[in-house]
Amino acid sequence: MIEKLNIRQLTEEREESLSPFAQRSRLSRGRREYEEPCPIRTDFQRDRDRILYSKAFRRLKHKTQVFIAPLGDHYVTRLTHTLEVSQVARTIARALNLNEDLAEAISLGHDLGHTPFGHIGEAVLNELSPHGFRHNEQSLRIVDHLERNGRGLNLTWEVRDGILSHSKTNSSILPEVDERADTLEGEVCRLADVVAYVNHDTEDAIRAGAITEGDLPLSAVTVLGLSNSARINIMVSDIIEHSWAATGTVTPDATSGIHITMSPEVLKATDTLREFLFDRVYDVRSAQHESEQAREVVRLLYRYFTSHENKLPPEYRLGDDDRERRVVDYIAGMTDRYALRTAEEMSLLDTRIKQPPLFID
Repeated sequence: MIEKLNIRQLTEEREESLSPFAQRSRLSRGRREYEEPCPIRTDFQRDRDRILYSKAFRRLKHKTQVFIAPLGDHYVTRLTHTLEVSQVARTIARALNLNEDLAEAISLGHDLGHTPFGHIGEAVLNELSPHGFRHNEQSLRIVDHLERNGRGLNLTWEVRDGILSHSKTNSSILPEVDERADTLEGEVCRLADVVAYVNHDTEDAIRAGAITEGDLPLSAVTVLGLSNSARINIMVSDIIEHSWAATGTVTPDATSGIHITMSPEVLKATDTLREFLFDRVYDVRSAQHESEQAREVVRLLYRYFTSHENKLPPEYRLGDDDRERRVVDYIAGMTDRYALRTAEEMSLLDTRIKQPPLFID
C-alpha cells in the first residue's frame, strides 16, 4: 500500500512550494553509492534519521561543550548544543521557506567529529597528529567512513557539504566566499551554530562564575539584550529579516547575491560577544588545572596507542589508513568519561608511561 501511495513523492511535490532558492530533495546531487529511494522519506529525511541513529550521535551526550565534567546538571553538552542548533536552524529555514529537512540533517550531523574535552581535545590532536585535526573534517570522516563498521552512512552530497562548511575561524562569523556552503540551508546551519553557542556558552560561563552579567561587553548587550532568550530572539529575527531575499519574494541585491546574513549592527554585536568569550572564557580556561589535565589525558592516549597499535579495538586496527590516522579516529570518538577511564587504565597497565593519576576535578 505504501509503495502505491509513494509518500516520498507527495512530500517532494510539496517541496515545489518552497523558495526558488531552496534545495529540493529530488534534485539532490545524490549519494556516493546509489540507493533505491525510500517510499516514505525524502533523501534528506533519510539522512536525518541515519544521523540520529548513529553511534557518534549517541556519544555526544557525554562530550564536553566548554566546561569539563561540570558538577551541575544544567551545563550544555555537545548533544544539547546540537539540539539547540537544530531548533534555531529549523526556525530560520521555515521562516525563509527553505528546506527544513536539509537544515535539520546538517545541524544534527555538524558536530559528530568533536573530540572529548571540547576544543581543548581538538587543539591537542591538531598539535599531535601529522595530518592535523579539525572537527568539521572529522564529522565528515565519521559519516563517510567510520560509522556502520567502516561503511559510513552514505549521506547525500548536500548534507555532507553543510557538515564540512559549518566551522568558523576565530576572526568572523560570516564566511569568506570560499568557505560558504553550497546550499542556503548549509549557510543557515552555520549561523544557527553561532546563535546557539554564543548564547549558551555565555549562560554557562555565568553559571560557573567565570564571568558575571556585568562583565559582558556593553556595546553587545545594548544591541542584543541581557537575557539568553532576548539575545537568541534578536539574532534569529535579524537573520530572517536580512536574509529575506532567500524567500524569493523580493528582488535580491545584485552586488551581494542570495545569502544568509545579519545586519551590520547585530553582526558587530555578535562578533563582539564572541570575541569576549574567546578572551575571557575559551582561551583563559586553557591555563586552568582541569584543562591541563584534559590535555594530558589526550596526550597520554595518543602516545600509548601509537606505541601499542595492537591495543586499538579491532575496527580501528583494520583499513588502509596509517597508524596515526587510526589512533586519532579512536581518540576523537571517545566521550570525556571514556577517555578518562581509558587513560587511567593505560597508565596502570603500562609502567613505561610515567603519569600521575588523571582526574578532572
